[in-house]
Amino acid sequence: MLSTILLQAAQGAAPSGGIADYSSLIMIVALIAIFYFFMIRPQQQKQKKINEFRSSLKKGDKVMTAGGIYGRIVTIKDSTVILEVADGVRITIDKAMIYQTAQEVAETGAEPGK
Repeated sequence: MLSTILLQAAQGAAPSGGIADYSSLIMIVALIAIFYFFMIRPQQQKQKKINEFRSSLKKGDKVMTAGGIYGRIVTIKDSTVILEVADGVRITIDKAMIYQTAQEVAETGAEPGK
């Protein structure tokens, strides 16, 4: 008796190949698309914009570093930048640590020295 119940259950559990299989596949594809358009793509665009900003830096630009240090670019090398933060005071920082120009700081409302 138990074996007949198990055989009937096994036959009933066979894949149907109907619409239910396609709906779960469509849901998975939809979730991947949502993750791509709301998380991955905007991050890629933001990173591209940051890379373009850092490659457009030139001598004399006033910038702010990741640590909140304001200064003027004196020298640009491949991966480092020399900033003049006060008269005769120069620091060398990694180029990746420059986040904003003085113009962008003014637009966002941050003020140097405060």
